[in-house]
Amino acid sequence: MRLFTLIGIFALVATCFWETQAMATDGLITIKSSFGPQDTMTRLETEVKAKGLTVFAHVDHAAGAAAVGLNLRPTDLLIFGNAKGGTPLMQQAQTIGIDLPLKALVWQDEQGTTWLSYNDQAYLAGRHGVGEPARTAIGAMTAALHAIATKATER
Repeated sequence: MRLFTLIGIFALVATCFWETQAMATDGLITIKSSFGPQDTMTRLETEVKAKGLTVFAHVDHAAGAAAVGLNLRPTDLLIFGNAKGGTPLMQQAQTIGIDLPLKALVWQDEQGTTWLSYNDQAYLAGRHGVGEPARTAIGAMTAALHAIATKATER
């Protein structure tokens, strides 16, 4: 009994520590970049295209803010994907279309650190009730996003 209590306490502490270290926000994965915002975005877009995905839009939120006389640290959104990956998910749960295509945000915090954030595909699958047949697509998207994000942020 005592061993199970210790294991439970350890699991709780480890979970809390992991969530703090990961900058946890439900359904969001955030990775620190070794590059500045512009280089990170360039690397991200290059890697997205290298994986054969389509870039649908690039939204420069900081430029939009500047256009109306407001300041915003670098905050760029890339929207990308392909119909072959997303359509099977929407065939099961059309509401997942609100979260597709894929998105990645490159942003800079108050200390000048650059981050890359993207949606956790498993979280989205749960959010929209995507069932077992589409879990393979979720796994493939998760692996692809991780590989893209790693290439964009690491030296």
